[in-house]
Amino acid sequence: MFRQLTAATFGSALLFGCGHALPRVPGFDAEAWRADPYACKNQRRAAVPALTQAKEQLYEARADDVNALLGPPDEEELRAGTEKVYYYYLEPGSQCNAGHARSGAPCISLRFGPLGTVTEVLTDPLSSK
Repeated sequence: MFRQLTAATFGSALLFGCGHALPRVPGFDAEAWRADPYACKNQRRAAVPALTQAKEQLYEARADDVNALLGPPDEEELRAGTEKVYYYYLEPGSQCNAGHARSGAPCISLRFGPLGTVTEVLTDPLSSK
């Protein structure tokens, strides 16, 4: 019994110990980003250069830490198994209309693997405005 309990505790520690907390991103105004859901106020555009420059720091981050930095995703897609993708719009588009329908507006997507950590970060180029 003790061995099973110890093995379960060790396994849980490994699983929950995966990933890392996100450091502060220089030049990134997280508060302004979170205050602009779906990028409808066009405040996220100014934060994109700092975020894309620091995107390597997002790899292996946990979903809770991404939510703390960027807020809840504008859209979330569940994939096979335990994978998921968070989408954050970068500029206004049709997602700003009633119902927030999926839009072709530029976005950043964060893919989470089975361990619940970021495995891929993709950023669409901003439109020239």
